Parts: sequence; C-alpha cells; structure tokens
Amino acid sequence: PVYEYEKRNREVYLPKANGWYDFYTGKFLEGGQTITADAPYETLPLYIKEGSIIPVGPELQYTSEKSADPITLFVYTGKDASFTLYEDENLNYNYEKGAFSQIVFSYDEGTGTLTISDRTGSFNGMLKNRTFKIVWISKEKPGVMNFESKTDKTVKYSGRKLVVTLK
Repeated sequence: PVYEYEKRNREVYLPKANGWYDFYTGKFLEGGQTITADAPYETLPLYIKEGSIIPVGPELQYTSEKSADPITLFVYTGKDASFTLYEDENLNYNYEKGAFSQIVFSYDEGTGTLTISDRTGSFNGMLKNRTFKIVWISKEKPGVMNFESKTDKTVKYSGRKLVVTLK
C-alpha cells in the first residue's frame, strides 16, 4: 500500500524468478523489474505469480450455510502450478481423527493441461460430486479474477481423476 500522504502510486519490485499478472487488468509483466504501480486509496496493488491456481467458491456468510459448490479455478499460466483443496466437516474436530478429504490440482505448462487428481479421504456430509469452472489466464488471453468471469471450461467431478486441456 501507499504509505506517504497524498501519494497515489508507488514503486514495486517484481521478483525476477517469475512473470506477474496484474490482478485488476490481467496484464502480464516480466519479473526482474521495478514498476510504478497505481495505488489510489481504494485499490491495493496486487500481482499474481505466473503458475498459480486460485480457487474461488460461492459467497458464504458462515461455514455451514451451504455447500462450497461450484468452485471456480483461476489458472494463471506461464509455469507449472499445483494446489491442494482441503475440506472437512467445518464445525468440529473430527479432522483430527482423519475425517477430511483432499483433491490435488496440477497445471502442466508444457502440455497445457490441468489434472484434477483422485480425491483422497472422506467425511460425513462430503459432496460426492462437484462442479469445477475453469478460467485460463495467459499472456495471450489476459483476464481478471471476477466472480462473473466467463468460464472457459466446466467439468463435473465425481472423485476420480480428470485431465482438462487448455485448448
């Protein structure tokens, strides 16, 4: 954030090891440079590392309000990425007794595929079938993380491995 009185931008260094996507515009920026980032009072500069998978679920006011389905996966291409979705009963400590599940998501830049692994584990009330909406964001197809984003692909998941291709 900007911390100087009446300033509306600031210099930000983007680390060299990665490229970066502007959260608000989807524009790709090469790493290893210092940029002047707009930072008005109501907007915090935010950049997403290439090779990121960011899951977004439906709006919830509390954990047991409704099922977190569908989940939208924003896949920021450019490098390989992985993410593990962990779920449990939300209201107790049964996870300490093994009542939870995990689904691993892996993006392979070389093949342009997102692999959704077999689900491991289970718990009472677990969704057996899920819907994943996938939004691909790339240098060629910039996009922003928006809850109304046009989905590139929607898949039905029953706990078994799925491979989804970018194209």
